[in-house]
This record gives sequence, C-alpha cells and structure tokens, in this order.
Amino acid sequence: MAKLVGPLRKELADSLSSCRVLVVGAGGIGCELLKNLVLTGFKNIEVIDLDTIDVSNLNRQFLFQKKHVGKSKAQVAKESVLRFCPSANITAYHDSIMNPDYNVEFFRNFQLVMNALDNRAARNHVNRMCLAADIPLIESGTAGYLGQVTVIKKGQTECYECQPKPTQKTFPGCTIRNTPSEPIHCIVWAKYLYNQLFGEEDADQEVSPDTADPEAAWNPADAAARATASNKDGDIKRVSTKEWARSTGYDPVKLFNKLFKDDIMYLLTMDKLWKKRKAPLPLDWTEIHHLEFSQEEACGTGLKDQQVLGVQGYAQLFHRSVETLRSQLIEKGEGAELVWDKDDPPAMDFVTAAANLRMNVFSMNMKSRFDVKSMAGNIIPAIATTNAVIAGLIVLEALKTLNSEFDQCRTIFLNKQPNPRKKLLVPCALDPPNPSCYVCASKPEVTVKLNVHKTIVQALQDKILKEKFGMVAPDVQIEDGKGTILISSEEGETEANNNKFLSDFGIRNGSRLQVDDFLQDYTLLVNLIHSEELEKDVEFEVVGDAPDKAPTPSVPEEGKNIANGNKDSAQPSTSSKAAAEDDDVLIVDSDEEPSSSTMEASPESSNRKRKHHGTDTDDAASKRKRLDQQPADDDEDIIALD
Repeated sequence: MAKLVGPLRKELADSLSSCRVLVVGAGGIGCELLKNLVLTGFKNIEVIDLDTIDVSNLNRQFLFQKKHVGKSKAQVAKESVLRFCPSANITAYHDSIMNPDYNVEFFRNFQLVMNALDNRAARNHVNRMCLAADIPLIESGTAGYLGQVTVIKKGQTECYECQPKPTQKTFPGCTIRNTPSEPIHCIVWAKYLYNQLFGEEDADQEVSPDTADPEAAWNPADAAARATASNKDGDIKRVSTKEWARSTGYDPVKLFNKLFKDDIMYLLTMDKLWKKRKAPLPLDWTEIHHLEFSQEEACGTGLKDQQVLGVQGYAQLFHRSVETLRSQLIEKGEGAELVWDKDDPPAMDFVTAAANLRMNVFSMNMKSRFDVKSMAGNIIPAIATTNAVIAGLIVLEALKTLNSEFDQCRTIFLNKQPNPRKKLLVPCALDPPNPSCYVCASKPEVTVKLNVHKTIVQALQDKILKEKFGMVAPDVQIEDGKGTILISSEEGETEANNNKFLSDFGIRNGSRLQVDDFLQDYTLLVNLIHSEELEKDVEFEVVGDAPDKAPTPSVPEEGKNIANGNKDSAQPSTSSKAAAEDDDVLIVDSDEEPSSSTMEASPESSNRKRKHHGTDTDDAASKRKRLDQQPADDDEDIIALD
C-alpha cells in the first residue's frame, strides 16, 4: 500500500537548507510540523502564534512542558525544536498574523507558507496575503480523527475561500472563555459549564476567565507572571468550579453572580481585550430580581421551544434548572455525576438559560430553546496522532512544491474509517480556481441585498465587510461620480458616519461600493440591491450565496471538509485540502482519486457564489460526493474542516 523512498536528492536537500518558510500556528499541528521540518532539513523557519501555553495543551503539544505554562507558544516551540537541530535558524513571533506589521512585503520574504491555525478569520487572512504576495500556501486542519491538507497557488488552484465553509464546530479556549462573538460560542460555554458543575470535569472545558489570554497579555513575561500568580492565589482559573459550587450548596444566586457578574467584571480588567470590541455588561441578580417581571416576560409567546425570553425570564430559568439539577445530584449520592443530554429537559433548560444570559452580557441577540438545542452538538476531541499524520502530509506537499513538482501536489483527506477501497488516506487532484470566488477572481465582485433605509454604516462595516467578507480594515468609496468616502480605515476619519443609514448618503437600489483592504491588498466591488422583503431578523443576504442548509447529497461522501480542528479541541485548524505520496518519506497511495471538482452534489453548486465563513451551511455536503460513488458506512458527520 505504501513504500518508503530513499534520501532527498542533493538539489532538493540544498534547496531546503536555503529557502525561508513561514509556519503560522504553534499548537497541535504546529508542534508536529516544526519538528518535521527541522528533521527533514529545513534550516530557515519563522513561526508566529499569538497564543500562550495552557495546561490543557500538554497532552498533545509535545514541545511544551508544565514549566512552560503561561509562556509564548512560538518562543517555547522554537527553543524546543532547536534541541532537535541546533544549527537551524528559527525566528519566533509572539503576535497575531493579522497584525498590520505582517504585510504583503513580509509574506514575500518566504518561498512557502504553511498554516497550522485554529480559526477561520486567520485562515482567510493568510489566504489573501499569500494570494497578494503570490506565495504558495499549504493549508491543513484536523477534527478528531479527521484531517485534511491542501496546496493553494494563485491562479492554479482553488483558494481557501473558493468554496462555502460550514459554521465552525470547535473554537479556541480564549474565545469561549473571554471573547465570545457568536451565539455558538456561548452555547459551547454553557455546555462546558454544565460538565464543570454537574458532570465530569475536563481541563479542556474550563469556563472561568482565561488569565493567560494572549491578547490580554502580549508580553510573554506578563503572561507567565499571571499564570504563576493564579497558581498561588487560588484564582478562579485554577480552582475547581465544581468544588466552589459544592461549597455554596449549588446556590443559584451565588452561581449567577459569579458567572455573570464577578467573572465579567474580572474580564473588564483585561482592558486590552476591549480596545476594539464592545465590552461585556455584567448582570446582577438583585437588580434583575427587582426589575418589573411580567408574566409575558416569564413565558414568552408562541410555541414553548420557540420562545425567546428576556433576561429576567432566562435568569428565572437558570435558577429553576440549577435547583432541579442539584436535586438530581443529591439523589444519586456522594461523588455522582450527571451526563448532559439534549433530550433531558433540566439539562437543556440549564444550557439554554446560561447560554442566553451570556449572549446578553456580550450584546448578542438571544436564541430560543429550539435554536440552542439544534446548535448544541458534540465537542470534537483533539487527537494527537491525527495532528502527527497531517503534519507529515504537509511536509510531503512542501517538498513537492519546493521541487517545482506542482502537478504532483494533491489534496489529501484523512478519514476515520477505511473507505470501500480500504484507504484511510484519500488523495484528490487539486481543483482549479472558482471563477465566482469573491477573493481570488480577477475582478472580485459580489451582490448584497439589504434595506438601505435600515442598515447603518457601522453594520455595513462590522457585519458585512468584516464578519461576512473577512476584511480587516476596509475603506469604502461610493461610486457616485463624486468619490464619496463612506468608511475610512484611518481612525476617526469617518466615525461620524457610523450611525447613519446608507440611504443618508444617497445609496439606493443599484448603488455600487468599491471596498479596499490595503493590508490584504484586496479590492472588492459590492453591488447593492435594496429590499424591504428580507426575512425577519435577516439584515442582509449575499445574492447567489449558498443556502443556510446545503442540500443533503444523494450519495454518501468520503473526503469531505472537516470541522475546524487543531486548537486541538478548542478550535479547528486550517482547512482546505492537500495530498501526499512522494519524495523522500512515504508514498501514501498510488491509487489516486479523481479531482474533488468532479464530485459536486448538485448541478447548481458550481454556479453559486461561495458562501463566506460566517454562514451556517453543510458545506462539505454540497461540495464533494463519495469519490467512488459507492455508499459506505464510514462517513459519519464529517464537517467542513476549518
């Protein structure tokens, strides 16, 4: 099935020792990748990661030890890898790849970029920077036992954003604990909280503020000092949530005030987190209790599961559910644990209430019990061996890319079970660029439907341009013959426009906006369609975008995109596709599968504009049919690997 290949040819070995490569991410995949690179012969490596080391990383990120907790992942990874190869020249950056310092010129310093990321926004950004710099990018990602690697080259292959991506299924710990920005983050937090209070505790499911959040402490020494201090003073991050809850007798009011008041006030002291985000608003039980509480507020209207209560209603639901779950624990006896089940009413009440209260704290629209239940899926675990396999495949693709054998590069899917042809690793030919992609097309263009009389400039910037289209610092000019500047990335220049409606600037049906992100060297033409018939709570639609729920394929799939993995359990790694079977290490498979582009689930899918990362869609389902067109029993819920 596979065969070992001899040493690298001298020309390729020399190329490895002289070329410069960038590794983005030093977590689960990143640790394995850095080790592989130096042992393969790469000598000039730069690695960047904003994260710091947490205790929960130690079971799979083998370059780190307990003494490193609180320190920079990139810096410690560098020091550890140098022990494998002291002659390597490694530069580490404890920073965000989205920092403007890492511009197109920075990316042009490298012959190859390799992503080992754990969030979609950063992946989108690196994708655009590599396109702008015309540098090959190797994308990767894991989710449990599933993995994926791909090669992206401008003008020759699909870019990372050419195809729709499903909603992320896993998320970074610091996002869950400190800076949630979407309802799913709050729902995952509430499920973690249930386990911490009533179920089996898990170090990967901590819910208290993350004192070593890399954004909150950019100086590695500060992060290390915080971690040390928290061990000494009994900081909530280091104290068992269950122990504390037991000491209060699972008092619902004390739990409420700790979770939604005290912890939030602590987060507010981490002021760096809120320089570019809206700060959270703490909730106090006493204040809520004394507010006028109507029967309508308590019960809502319509079908029970589809009601969206107010903050008082969810506070009462939280109180009742804690009391019920406390009683269940007592009945089970000393040391008992409860298991969360979405079909268990008290458990579902607790998660619904806790998630919605946190949504309120972070200024999000709250969700009905029905919505929460549909979004609360299983948390995908991080598997160290999956990271190791994917990191090996990344290096194989890197060797082919640097050896100018681009036609040999592949997308490779690592499946949980062998396919009907007994393969765990399935290579596919790389797909050509999607001509409708609003990122890598020669003239990126998109059409957005919205109500110009109700959409304010701030929403256009934050929800459409940044969240939906992944821009970092957009500048917007109206094509009105006068060159009116609607949004400027220069601080303070257009702030007065933020709360004005688009119609206030003469924008109407058919207006066009030219949007530039100079950091990403990216220009997008946005055509606006005015509509007063959008569905309730829908602020805008991207015309031609994929639907929220992609059609279920008629044939089982095999090499679908997998859910974000890598943060290894917290958040996905990168996504895309890639392959391997070559050069010096291991030939994975010679029975190559057809290109993924031959496996569209529906004829329309190739004509749809790609859906950006923020939408809920079963992307993989509409992208790729089972390669050999045979059903098999090995395709369980493969989610898009992000």
